[in-house]
Amino acid sequence: MSRPKTDFDALREDLRRVYDGEPWHGSSIRDVLKGVDADTAALRTIPNAHNIWELVLHMTAWEDVVRRRLLGESPDITDEQNWPEVKDPCGAGWTRALGVLRAGHTKLRETAAGISDSLLDQSPTGKHSTRYVLLHGIIQHDIYHAGQISILKKE
Repeated sequence: MSRPKTDFDALREDLRRVYDGEPWHGSSIRDVLKGVDADTAALRTIPNAHNIWELVLHMTAWEDVVRRRLLGESPDITDEQNWPEVKDPCGAGWTRALGVLRAGHTKLRETAAGISDSLLDQSPTGKHSTRYVLLHGIIQHDIYHAGQISILKKE
């Protein structure tokens, strides 16, 4: 792989790799979720801990919050939005949850691609972090939860 032209190009590439590439840290989100069925996703292997399905819904919520903040909105996130309840614990519901995560990540990447380098160090809302911090934050957030999912798959 060749070196990206700018730090922002590298950040955009990291965002892509974390979801469906070959990130340095290990498996991408797509690879971590490969082979996880609805029963496994809904299984609570550690008492009082989130299951895989809940983690996917949580990641989806934050992909949208960050995307909206990058666009200049100031969405707050309620506890119900932060950790949505699994409402349809069946195969079709799991497939839908994975599709919404994928679509949300795609929208986030499209939003990031549309930001000019000159805006990276600016806060889009004046209320939240800079775009640079928001993008690094969602990458770190996704890596953290991908690690949790990897552990839950092995329980």
